[in-house]
Amino acid sequence: MTTDRALQLLRQFGPVVALVGLFVWALASGLAGHISLEDLRIQAQALQAFVREHPVLSIGAYIGVYVATVSISLPGALILSLSGGFLFGPVLGGAVAVTGATGGSTVVFLVSRTAFADFLRRWKNPLLLKIEDGFRDNAFSYLLTLRLIPAFPLLLVNVAAGLMGVPLRTFLLASFLGMIPSSFVYAGIGAGLGHVFAEGHPVALHTLLSPRIYLPIIGMGVLAFLPPLWRHWRRGRVAPAPHVK
Repeated sequence: MTTDRALQLLRQFGPVVALVGLFVWALASGLAGHISLEDLRIQAQALQAFVREHPVLSIGAYIGVYVATVSISLPGALILSLSGGFLFGPVLGGAVAVTGATGGSTVVFLVSRTAFADFLRRWKNPLLLKIEDGFRDNAFSYLLTLRLIPAFPLLLVNVAAGLMGVPLRTFLLASFLGMIPSSFVYAGIGAGLGHVFAEGHPVALHTLLSPRIYLPIIGMGVLAFLPPLWRHWRRGRVAPAPHVK
């Protein structure tokens, strides 16, 4: 087998093999059953002790779990972002969370561009088709806007970007920049939950009265205004000059 042929096969099937491997690992490890706030509360002291003793290994493991979770679309990305703030603080926690989210999204994006693409194109999801239409105008600004909306389906955005042939560099940059605000807000919430866990209180609605909790949540509300502001700024930048008589 020639080197070119090997590289072609690697590009076509490598991401799919990686995705299957992550899925098998997640099933074997029981990952899906352990991503919850209750598990985080129960294991709080043990996890924090491990982070203090093995900071680099902890960061690597956290990012790996985040990448796997997003790659195979397990529920729990939000919990992991909160956990990042709890384990590493609001700044480092936000940084590792956005790294993991971008990495997992990139795996799905690459899979969508491989031999698996034909199967995905037969998935006639109405929302997916609308997202694809948006990419035809300006891929970077559209993807950035979608990333700024934390509640938007991550899987559909990743798949649509891959099927539409968005350049990898554009995907990485827009995804990373767009997910920074929500990642740091969630990490801020997670840091606040750490104080609640330390006091032995259960996680309930009344815990939101703590400034460490509700201030980041207010930040999430501010995020809702970012996409329309971005679109307004773009229209102002590209608006035609007034006619000079």
